[in-house]
Amino acid sequence: MSDPAGWPSGDLESRVRFAVEEVRPALQADGGDVGLARIEGNVVYVVLRGACDGCPMAHSTLADFVTERICLYAPEIDSVVAE
Repeated sequence: MSDPAGWPSGDLESRVRFAVEEVRPALQADGGDVGLARIEGNVVYVVLRGACDGCPMAHSTLADFVTERICLYAPEIDSVVAE
């Protein structure tokens, strides 16, 4: 769900899912993928798949791209961890 300006709204999980869905096309274009595993407190757990799983740049992708987008829409999140 998003507001009229396109900004995601709703509960925490909805906003995190919105962010994950927003970054997926870029990762898929490079043969990878990301999915939401769970949210525990203020920590989001994601699963990196495809080319992202084991990629030397996966940490950078997670820190600089996925985490940035999740925290933009859900600023109460403290960290994003890959399982």
